[in-house]
Amino acid sequence: MELSLPTAVGTAPKCRHCGDDLTLKLIDLGASPVANDYVDPAHYMRAEPFYPLETFVCRECRLAQTRDLLAASDIFRADYAYFSSHSTSWLEHARSYVEAMAGRFGLGPASRHVEIASNDGYLLQYSLQKGINCLGVEPCESVAKAARAKGIATRIEFFGRDCARVLREEGWSADLLTANNVLAHVPDINDFVGGVKILLAPEGVATFEVQHLLTLMQRHQFDTIYHEHFSYLSLIAGLRIFARAGLRVFDVELPETHGGSIRFFVCHDDASHAESSNVADVLARERAYGLHDDAIYVAWNEQVKETKRALIELLTALKRDNKKIVAYGAPAKGVTLLNYCGIRTDFLDFTVDRAPSKQGRYMPGVRVPILPPEAIFEAKPDYVLILPWNIKNEIKTQMAEIRRWGGRFVVPVPKATIED
Repeated sequence: MELSLPTAVGTAPKCRHCGDDLTLKLIDLGASPVANDYVDPAHYMRAEPFYPLETFVCRECRLAQTRDLLAASDIFRADYAYFSSHSTSWLEHARSYVEAMAGRFGLGPASRHVEIASNDGYLLQYSLQKGINCLGVEPCESVAKAARAKGIATRIEFFGRDCARVLREEGWSADLLTANNVLAHVPDINDFVGGVKILLAPEGVATFEVQHLLTLMQRHQFDTIYHEHFSYLSLIAGLRIFARAGLRVFDVELPETHGGSIRFFVCHDDASHAESSNVADVLARERAYGLHDDAIYVAWNEQVKETKRALIELLTALKRDNKKIVAYGAPAKGVTLLNYCGIRTDFLDFTVDRAPSKQGRYMPGVRVPILPPEAIFEAKPDYVLILPWNIKNEIKTQMAEIRRWGGRFVVPVPKATIED
């Protein structure tokens, strides 16, 4: 008898940029909780909602994206727990960015620098030190208050065309507009980019830094897929998205942040900024990998499953050998990894995180407790699973003392490995 599997009922999702039907699936990571909904001890016995975590690639414009199930306001709430300043490497990245932009584009006391999703002021603090006029736009009250405490003017609201019009009327015409790790976080990407068009000065420059779909796939970084990330961008898709808003990509860079990012340099169509050869070079690299072709996405699905199997096999072997394992970090990517792989307290005694807002709570779904980092030195585990693998070198330095008792590190992607 031929097996007949049940078919999910629902309308086909539409591309958030061009509106085409989404029929090419990138990966299905099953049902997962909202990544930054850390569980308070008082709510331990209360079930949180799980939502399907599916990603698709638009065959028309090549934008990779999740299925629309949650509104941004359901994710980026007043008690949002991600504070950018808790990573020293990210602070250095922000400082060097401001230095480079100020030098390249001649920013000074007469310039206006606007950052969208400015978080706790991790970046604008460096522009402020240079005497540049700064404004942050941040929807989450918890982190916006931290920015204001640093003396950074911050609007607490979501950015889009309406917000941009108000700011423009108030005199905020941006010479530099920064959008780090936010373009992927907006469900209405056209409204967001349209707002940039409104707010950008005639010869102004906007930079968008997001995780690069190319490196996400090459390095099997499936755990960077979660409900908070609505889109996953390539240059192929980005050129089309910006052009629709009357903006032009004149340069791109590929920083190693977040495991491999792409930084778009964007200006008005008629601005004088000359196009860099980097644009053609990166476009050629994406095409060489096959981002323009359906076949690469189908193959990647199976590669992710094998990455999952390898991690589970490694942790299982260690536990059978009676090894004590804990984790470092409580990032959003860790929520995807632990829930997709089914890694709970049967594998991990606990995880730790430097953010006080996460300590004393539990990882969503899997209920792994989150403790302060010094708990690792008390427990003396044999292995530490690094969940924010994108800053593994920073963590290895911070946790160097574990080598005194023979402790080692486990890095989960692109392939589960043990490192000293």
